[in-house]
Amino acid sequence: MGKKKNNVTEFIFWGLSQNLEVEEACFVVFSFFYTVILLGNVLIMLTVYMGHLFKVPMYFFLNYLSFVDICYSSVTAPKMIVDLLAKSKTISYVGCMLQLFGVHFFGCTEIFILTVMAYDRYVAICKPLHYTTIMDRGRCNKMLLGTWIGGFLHSIIQVALVVQLPFCGPNEIDHYFCDVHPVLKLACTDTYVVGVVVTANSGTIALGSFVILVISYTIILISLRKHSAEGRRKALSTCGSHIAVVIIFFGPCTFMYMRPDTTFSEDKMVAVFYTIITPMLNPLIYTLRNAEVKNAMKRLWGRRVFSKANGK
Repeated sequence: MGKKKNNVTEFIFWGLSQNLEVEEACFVVFSFFYTVILLGNVLIMLTVYMGHLFKVPMYFFLNYLSFVDICYSSVTAPKMIVDLLAKSKTISYVGCMLQLFGVHFFGCTEIFILTVMAYDRYVAICKPLHYTTIMDRGRCNKMLLGTWIGGFLHSIIQVALVVQLPFCGPNEIDHYFCDVHPVLKLACTDTYVVGVVVTANSGTIALGSFVILVISYTIILISLRKHSAEGRRKALSTCGSHIAVVIIFFGPCTFMYMRPDTTFSEDKMVAVFYTIITPMLNPLIYTLRNAEVKNAMKRLWGRRVFSKANGK
C-alpha cells in the first residue's frame, strides 16, 4: 500500500455549541472576558514598568506572566469569538498547526513561569538573608530564558508529531481550537504511538511542575511557623495568590493532558478554564489577594491621579 496523502487544506470547528442563541450569549460573555484579560494584564505590566519594579524578582516574573497570559489567550480567544457569530467555522491547515504551536508554547511557558515564581517565594521566605544574592538579575534573566526555551521545545515536539501525520478526511474538529487530541482523531493512520508520546510529553511537564509546586509551597507553609504573625500574614497574602492560580490552571491542564489519547464531550468546557478563565483571573487574583502588588498599584496610580488633579 502507498503512503496516504495529506489532502486536507482546512479544518472545520464544531465550536462551543450548535445552538444559535447559546452562541450569541457566549459571544457577549467571552468578548467581555477577553477584554478583561487584555485590560487586567496590561494594567499589571504598566504598573511594573512605570513603577520601575523590574528590580524586584516577584514583579519581574509577574510582568512576564501577564505578557504570556495575553499571548496565550490571544491564540484562541479572538478566533473563537469571531466563530461564535460565523456560519462556517474554518481554519487553514497551516493556521491550525500554528494555533497548536501557540497554545502549547505559551501554555508550557506559563507553567514554567509559575514554577519559577514558586521558587522565588521559597527563597524569599525560607532564605531571606541570601535572597538578593540567589535571585540576582543575572539568575532571573537565565530562569526566564529557560522558561521560553522549555516552552518552545515542548511545543515544537508536539507540532512535529502532528505534521508528519496524513489527514485525508473527515476534517471536522469537535472543539473551538486546534489541540493535539482532537486533531489526532482526524489522522487517517494509527496514532497510538504518537498519542503515547504526546501524553508523555505534556503529562511529564504538567505533573512534574505540579509536584515541584506542591513541595515548594508545603516547605514554605511549614517554615512560616517560625515567622511572626505579621510575617506570616504578609507571606500568606503573596503565596495565597500563587496557590490559587496554580490550582485553577493545573487542575484543567492535568485533566486534559495526563490521560491517554482520548477525547470527552467535557473537553471544550475544561479548555475554556485554562485558555480564557485563568488568564482573566490571574490579574484579579494577583491584585486582590496580593497585598504587595495592591499597594504598588495604589502608590503608583494614586500618585498619578493626585498629580493630575492638582494640575501637575
